[in-house]
Amino acid sequence: MKKIVKNGTIVTAADTFKGEILIEDGKITQIGANLSAVGAEVIDAKGCLVFPGGIDPHTHLDMPFGGTVTRDDFESGTIAAAFGGTTSIIDFCLTNKGEPLKNAIQTWHNKSNNKAVIDYSFHLMISEINDQVLNELPQVINEEGITSFKVFMAYKNVFQADDETLFKTLVTAKDLGALVMVHAENGDVIDYLTKKALAEGKTDPIYHALTRPPELEGEATGRAARFTGLANSQLYVVHVSCADAVEKIAEARAKGYEVWGETCPQYLVLDQSYLKKPNFEGAKYVWSPPLREKWNQDVLWNALKSGQLQTLGSDQCSFDFKGQKDLGRGDFTKIPNGGPMIEDRLTILFSEGVKKGRISLNQFVDITSTRIAKLFGLFPKKGTIAVGADADLVIFDPNIERVISAETHHMAVDYNAFEGMKVTGEPVSVLVRGEYVVRDKQFVGKPGSGQYLKREKYSSTTTLNQNEILSI
Repeated sequence: MKKIVKNGTIVTAADTFKGEILIEDGKITQIGANLSAVGAEVIDAKGCLVFPGGIDPHTHLDMPFGGTVTRDDFESGTIAAAFGGTTSIIDFCLTNKGEPLKNAIQTWHNKSNNKAVIDYSFHLMISEINDQVLNELPQVINEEGITSFKVFMAYKNVFQADDETLFKTLVTAKDLGALVMVHAENGDVIDYLTKKALAEGKTDPIYHALTRPPELEGEATGRAARFTGLANSQLYVVHVSCADAVEKIAEARAKGYEVWGETCPQYLVLDQSYLKKPNFEGAKYVWSPPLREKWNQDVLWNALKSGQLQTLGSDQCSFDFKGQKDLGRGDFTKIPNGGPMIEDRLTILFSEGVKKGRISLNQFVDITSTRIAKLFGLFPKKGTIAVGADADLVIFDPNIERVISAETHHMAVDYNAFEGMKVTGEPVSVLVRGEYVVRDKQFVGKPGSGQYLKREKYSSTTTLNQNEILSI
């Protein structure tokens, strides 16, 4: 059915204006005033903002970790994402050394098939670079449309790759047109500090943060950036949490390196003191990198405003407090790393960012959608409101005041990291390719309706905005 969105304020990364949107066959076919189409359903967006659907570039759904599996799978996780205004996600596909990459990719297809209610794609973890991997990567890109590779610099003896693997991945990605992503923490030093803490009987959740100090995130970020410059490649640093890492990204960009940075809502509003909560409650806030001292928040906000950080991911990786997080009682290293963030990503950035004057409305859209689409080969199909784009739309009430709580969220996990936080703004209705997934705050989607997205190769020409082009 045709649909017309009327009476709303349309917001893109570049413009804010009153207008109407005509949707036909899942696409935006007209944008203007006083549009009409015989038999079209009218969506009244009076008093609301109309955004392009959010794109979450950093999720871990149905992922094994630490002897357990994340609580939210591709069904509950994408339903929660939709309620939060996200219409596409890119999830991390884990690989196993010595096994064909296609096996890992098929495992992730099996996890997501007939479950996702929004569109989705995959990043591919690279833990080794050898002839087998090099022979498979062109097929991964050309047939699967997976054009981003993830390298871990942390989690020694689990995920961590060595410097040679990272550098070879950067060189290979340059040749193939892929974007390399890094989890930037110095895993070797963390391993030493962790063993030392345990030997000294320091087992509480706070020691998760104290054994992963910000200096080690800054060091790894700088190292990866230097490798990127040497390889003349492209790098995306995930979940930036602290001033040390922001500084290294800014230095690299000042040198002309193609280095991009992502932060997450938890680092913008939560701090290290949460890990000290009594009765093991601090375990709810164990993820990596860890939460930092509160002063880092201003640095992150300023980096988003200035463009030194460009995107906001959720790093959704949910584990129940009871039965999963509490596996680490008496040993913080056994607390599954991760938190439930997918549903509250947009609202927190809007409430704490736009409403408090830290970023503009247009920056909000760029940070949560447009820039992500450009970096990861989805633009202009996704990430904007334009003729020809997919009709992924969020009808967003900017004035609703509410309190975030596990009692009202849609994730499967038994707690909310932002419990009790007062926020302003909430998605009212969410459409994916012109079809409602959330309508008037009610879920009306269908598991399996989400489509797998094959993405285009990385192109630096699509990732630069006009101001950046002018400054080159």
